[in-house]
Amino acid sequence: MNPQAKLIFITSLLLGTTITISSNHWIMAWTGLEINTLAILPMISKSHHPRAIEAATKYFLVQATASALVLFSSMTNAWCTGQWDITQLTHPTSCLILTMAISMKLGLVPFHFWFPEVLQGSSLITGLLLSTAMKFPPITLLFMTSPSLNPALLTSMAILSTALGGWMGLNQTQIRKIMAFSSISHLGWMTIIIVYNPKLTMLNFYLYVLMTTTVFLTFNSMKVLKLPTLMTAWTKAPSLNAILLLTLLSLAGLPPLTGFLPKWLIIQELTKQDMASTATIISLLSLLGLFFYLRLAYCATITLPPHTTNHMKQWHTNKPISISIAILTTMSLMLLPISPMIPTII
Repeated sequence: MNPQAKLIFITSLLLGTTITISSNHWIMAWTGLEINTLAILPMISKSHHPRAIEAATKYFLVQATASALVLFSSMTNAWCTGQWDITQLTHPTSCLILTMAISMKLGLVPFHFWFPEVLQGSSLITGLLLSTAMKFPPITLLFMTSPSLNPALLTSMAILSTALGGWMGLNQTQIRKIMAFSSISHLGWMTIIIVYNPKLTMLNFYLYVLMTTTVFLTFNSMKVLKLPTLMTAWTKAPSLNAILLLTLLSLAGLPPLTGFLPKWLIIQELTKQDMASTATIISLLSLLGLFFYLRLAYCATITLPPHTTNHMKQWHTNKPISISIAILTTMSLMLLPISPMIPTII
């Protein structure tokens, strides 16, 4: 892609995100979401492969529908209450329509079908943007409107997201699809707590972005797109592969690592809200996600493929690990000791 064009698209992404997260008026928030959608479309379809064009088309249709629903929801609320302020969303029908719209934007169950397909048609870096930066404006809107939303509906959608995200990721061999289902599963954890402690949702989102960025950049550095290729990647970057094992376990939420921190705090908060059964269900469902992270980790570091492929014959050149991956990996593994500070921050 032309560097000037890429600069324009990335600037537009930053502009759209900034407009949405800093606005109080629904029309400005909607404008920011539209700028974001239009900026990411050329980045999805830049390879001109039929799969990429299909992904861009699906993304456009879903996001256009979700944006229309955001506008419809805010207009209904303004019609009934006279308020265009984002935090003053009080009309029940508007709240329900907005929940649908934000779920479509984020890829929450039952509006998740587009997300794995779009991610599979994109490059790893565009997939990283779709999984992290593009989710920031919708989750900000969810954060601002959370007091008005229906807790039972959000809890049901969150449990379904965690269940389906884990279940559907089990039989995948494509790395990008596995990361898409991982994202859907993590969104379930963020959504379940948004009504009770919205700041905890944002903490979970920031740590999810940190760990997902690390994993995507590692895969991009090793040029890995599917599991069979991952099995032979250790010949090219042994140290990066060893670190990838720990980062994946952190994303799964295993205790001494960073990923355990948001899960721990969310389970604690749910228990305080007399929702121990919900906390138990979502914890058990996250074991499904743990299975496919372990599968990725197993393929990356422990397994030798049964037959030698061309990849096996490649000598690894001692290419240094980029400083960004090194810093992100360190943070993805070692932030758990800051957990005593969290109650003072949130």
